[in-house]
Amino acid sequence: MSIAIAQARHIFGLRSGVSGNIAYHDEQTVVYPSGANCILYNIDQKAQKFIPGSEKSEGMTAMAVSPNRRYVAIAEKGEKATITIFDLHSLRKRKILSSPEVQSEEYVSLAFSPDSKYLVAQGGRPDWTLLYWTWEKSKVMASTKTTNPQTNAPIYQVTFNPQDNTQLCVVGNGIFKLFRYSEGNLKQFAFQKMEPQNYLCQAWVSDERVVVGTDNGRLLLFEAGELKHEFNTAAQKDDKNNSMSLFRSIASINEVEGAHSTKPPQITTIVAYSKGFAYSYGPGIVHLYEKSDSKEFFKKAEIRIPQDPNTTDPSLSEQQNITCLSVSPSEENLICSTDVNQLYTITLSSADLGKGDQAHFEVLSQTFHSSQVTGLDLCIRKPLVATCSLDRSIRIWNFESCHLELYKEFAEEAYSIALHPSGLYILVGFSDKLRLMNLLIDDIRTFKEFTIRGCRECSFSKGGHYFAAVHGNIIQIYSTTSYENVLNLKGHNGKVRAVVWSADDSKIVSCGMDGAVYEWDTASGKRIGESVLKSCSYTSVDITPDGKTTFAVGSDKSLKEVADSQVLRNVSSGDLTLSAVAMSHSGRMLFAGTKLGTLRSMKYPLTVPGEWTEYQGHSNAIIKMKITYDDQYLVTISEDGSVLIWKIQDKEGRGLKRDKEIGYAEEILITKSDLEEKNSMMAELKTRVDELKMENEYQLRLKDMNYNEKIKELTEKFIQEMESLKTKNQVLKTEKDKEESKHDEELSELMEKHAKDLQELESTNNQKLMLEYEKFQELQAKSQKMQEDYERQLQEMEENRERALEELTEYYETKLQEMTTKLEQSHDEARHQHREYEETKRQIEEDADREILDIKNKYERRLREEKETNQKLKGETGIMRKKFTSLQKEIDDHKDEIKKYQVETTKLNNIIRNLEKDITGLKKEIQERDETIQDKVRTICYLWIQQWNCYMYLCRRNASTI
Repeated sequence: MSIAIAQARHIFGLRSGVSGNIAYHDEQTVVYPSGANCILYNIDQKAQKFIPGSEKSEGMTAMAVSPNRRYVAIAEKGEKATITIFDLHSLRKRKILSSPEVQSEEYVSLAFSPDSKYLVAQGGRPDWTLLYWTWEKSKVMASTKTTNPQTNAPIYQVTFNPQDNTQLCVVGNGIFKLFRYSEGNLKQFAFQKMEPQNYLCQAWVSDERVVVGTDNGRLLLFEAGELKHEFNTAAQKDDKNNSMSLFRSIASINEVEGAHSTKPPQITTIVAYSKGFAYSYGPGIVHLYEKSDSKEFFKKAEIRIPQDPNTTDPSLSEQQNITCLSVSPSEENLICSTDVNQLYTITLSSADLGKGDQAHFEVLSQTFHSSQVTGLDLCIRKPLVATCSLDRSIRIWNFESCHLELYKEFAEEAYSIALHPSGLYILVGFSDKLRLMNLLIDDIRTFKEFTIRGCRECSFSKGGHYFAAVHGNIIQIYSTTSYENVLNLKGHNGKVRAVVWSADDSKIVSCGMDGAVYEWDTASGKRIGESVLKSCSYTSVDITPDGKTTFAVGSDKSLKEVADSQVLRNVSSGDLTLSAVAMSHSGRMLFAGTKLGTLRSMKYPLTVPGEWTEYQGHSNAIIKMKITYDDQYLVTISEDGSVLIWKIQDKEGRGLKRDKEIGYAEEILITKSDLEEKNSMMAELKTRVDELKMENEYQLRLKDMNYNEKIKELTEKFIQEMESLKTKNQVLKTEKDKEESKHDEELSELMEKHAKDLQELESTNNQKLMLEYEKFQELQAKSQKMQEDYERQLQEMEENRERALEELTEYYETKLQEMTTKLEQSHDEARHQHREYEETKRQIEEDADREILDIKNKYERRLREEKETNQKLKGETGIMRKKFTSLQKEIDDHKDEIKKYQVETTKLNNIIRNLEKDITGLKKEIQERDETIQDKVRTICYLWIQQWNCYMYLCRRNASTI
């Protein structure tokens, strides 16, 4: 009993809808999301590395690679939006960021700071909160709401200033905002006064300039937060030299608007680099602009997505919307992703870009499915995987080389596919018919059609001599040689979802939405086993190699093991619905796919409760899964359009070894007409090559003769020039010698004259120096005397300041003592009044209690008398009631007096607090006066220094005058 190990090896597909879903890690590696993983794809080695998504995540929403190319931030949707930071070198998780300030379930945009130390994240609906993180400390430095709560307009992108960690730019529908981080807050600056537009994307082209694209095809240039230029790209016309400036002044834009009233395509993404920037302009087009010497931008090239010859309409590939652009670190390559899950690249240093002609992207690795993958099958003789999709394409992949071998697009949607064990034929269920097709060397060609509309499931037998096709709730068996319908298996009451042949083709197992799992005998067409559970809608079934046990999954969130028409084990899958199941050909490994796109490796034989290991794979439900014949690989397809190849092995790391002597077949199919056409073309091309070779050799000989004559002429010309130059050189040498002798004589005369002048100047300067020294001695004595006078004055001023300070201190201490005495007196009076109040209150309460007791006794006595003489006391009872009312009023009056005393006590407490405040104010005033005194002392010192400097300046001026 063991749980098999699965490791993701290669995934075909791209997840669109993720912000910033393509970026470079280095020159050879690109980073993009696919399924529930982040992929590092090496372009040269054609190899992938996987960063799996988080458990119970609803998929990625945004991605960003740091400027130092070391980290990637991945935002995932869920009950609580999270951001995970991974190290791109070790592929290890560095930090998980989450904040209670964000109410949204997702982040719509991420960006790293230029030094890669900070991360900014834009939350989604409903609050659109922008967070500024120090991600290494998992600390939110600042946050702000970026949209107006009344309009709740969406935000599309946030970016950092490439030269400043504290400046951010946010764009959205009617929103263009610049923020600056300062003192724990994100403060908006440079508010816009222009009419708001739907800003879709933006990029910084310098430390102050931002280029912004809109949904009406305009590029806006903001400098220091102010709109400087606006250009309507719909009005652009390419000139012959491709030198038209991108940006025009705002004054001239009205003319452009008037000339073009139709709505232009949208600008969906912009990327900047050192030479300029590139932006997408409508479906399938990228404009490349670079800076000229005058700092203006000119159009260098227009790059288009190429046509696809394998589609019914080759021009449809040009209609893809480009969603993201990225430039490599060396700025030699540009890569783009589209809204139909495709990746394209181009070399920016290509010579074709500078010619002004249209350039074309190239497919990065291979094209992917752009919609839900509906069918999957494998064969035995070749390492091929066949898939079909709602994008109307059929693709043949190689699971060993991880390459797309063949694909073709058709006019109808394909719902199911089966690959013949030989790998030479496929069976495809289209919306109109079921077609049997040949896999040729470079084409997929139909050679037989069956009138089965919308066939959702089909399968070849293990031997390839039969195939089963589902027609509604009927399973039809056909011969692959005679194409006759040999059997019809009837019994299902609902749609059949899966059909599996046993290893020896003796029986078929099927399951359907009616809750039935049936076993059929392929020889007689009779049903030999059944298991019906009407509360469950089955989606997938598989059978063990011996054909005795069946595994089925469906809508009841469990995996069932069925044998002899009995459910032996019912393993619950928890809170997840299982959508697919696959058993290895060795009978040692069992796998199940879930509605969330995860893969479960089940412990086999099954136990209750079940045990499994779960792996992150796709971002949506796994529809089908197949294991290769040698048990080396598992292939899964999903609703997210991706095809994932897993490397599988048992717990001990052992996989089923394939017989090396029996390798995969390399034969391919080709029609006789195609072969003859290719041979004829090869012969023509060979003849043409020979003719071109002879012509080139003749042209080469002619050129050699011409070049030899030119070389001879140039040699003679250069020899003559050399002779004339030698003669000139000799003449110049003679003149040089004469000039040198003349200059030597003049130099000796000048030296003698300068020596005499120097002696005279030395004697004169010595006399002046003696006079200046005597003056200096006199000035020094005067300076010493003035310094002593100023020091004496400074000492007197210091003594005066100390005396004044002592007097002020004594004055305020005396005043403080008086206020303290008054405060103590106020406290004594308050305490005395409080004691009087308490004594008065006690006496009043005693008098009142005594009076009440007397009245009570009195009335009780009278009540007894009244009982004896009831008629007399009726009148007196009224009188006593009046007296009781008056006494009650007196009691109330006493209570009012008590309240008045309480109010007076409160007033006295307020007076005490005010006096305490006065004391505090006086202390503050003393402190302020001390500071004033210190300021005056500093002023006196400053004036003294200024006076001293002035005196020294006058001394120096007098000395220079003397």
